[in-house]
Amino acid sequence: METSLPEHIREFGRVAQHRFETLGGPQESSLPAERNGTLRKPAAAALAEIGAAELDVRNDPESRLAGAVVARAAGATLLPYPVIEDLMAIDGARLALIDPRIPRVDHGDLPGPWLLADLDGISYSATLGARSTAKLGPFLVKATDLSPVGTVARCDLALHLILQSWRILGALERALEITCDHVKARTQFGKTLSEFQFVRFTIADASVTLRGLEELAKFSLSRWTADTDVIGWTDALMCKIKAAEAGIQLMRTSHQLLGALGFCDESDISVIDRHLQPALRLPESVEALSLRLSPEIGAGHVETLFS
Repeated sequence: METSLPEHIREFGRVAQHRFETLGGPQESSLPAERNGTLRKPAAAALAEIGAAELDVRNDPESRLAGAVVARAAGATLLPYPVIEDLMAIDGARLALIDPRIPRVDHGDLPGPWLLADLDGISYSATLGARSTAKLGPFLVKATDLSPVGTVARCDLALHLILQSWRILGALERALEITCDHVKARTQFGKTLSEFQFVRFTIADASVTLRGLEELAKFSLSRWTADTDVIGWTDALMCKIKAAEAGIQLMRTSHQLLGALGFCDESDISVIDRHLQPALRLPESVEALSLRLSPEIGAGHVETLFS
């Protein structure tokens, strides 16, 4: 089975990543944006320049693929901007998925209308406050005064989860690249870390995990339709669960192999890990998503790459 993306889509992804890289990446873009939120404006300008606002990810298959590679490129460069929420906007309002019990919105302090929705499809209006000073998820904003205003289609919820998984994939690929460069450069007991069997096996496991996530992300995106049924919904849940689990595992691996350096902001690993937490844990944890998926398994609504 041919699972490669079309060449023109891959080229669009390369163009997007190159444009995002000109902003400076974690050290020159994401990290300074924590201290000065206005520095997110160049990220918005870069998205506009590559035509991201013109993508119709709901109705056009080509745009959907382009949206996925843009999300992946944004993850790889740690673009400090709510790319998925913009791509999934409804009537000009960014769509953010939340847990109404503890509502948090990544980059929710940015101007413009927002529409919040939970995984049951209930949409809310809310008051979004100022950013906190928390290091984990530095752009998170607390939502208050939630008021139900309608519903959001399950297909929109599913596509949001799938595109978020593509963004996580891009960030994890970058984290693995940094980790590989580190173990190739650092020496211990007269040889590079990459020569130790344990390190090789650990890197190999992480690489296999990411390739599996990539194939699942492609599979889930290819099966998404605007009339998403129960099976399409379970595709999205499985994709997000896999992305979150891979993220938790790979960031743990990166910190283990980089040691104390991985917890210093001089290392991109530290910045990636902190900024990635909202994508990994919102709108719900792996455990909560698994509880949503479990009943569908017994009902025969879960299909996999090997079904």
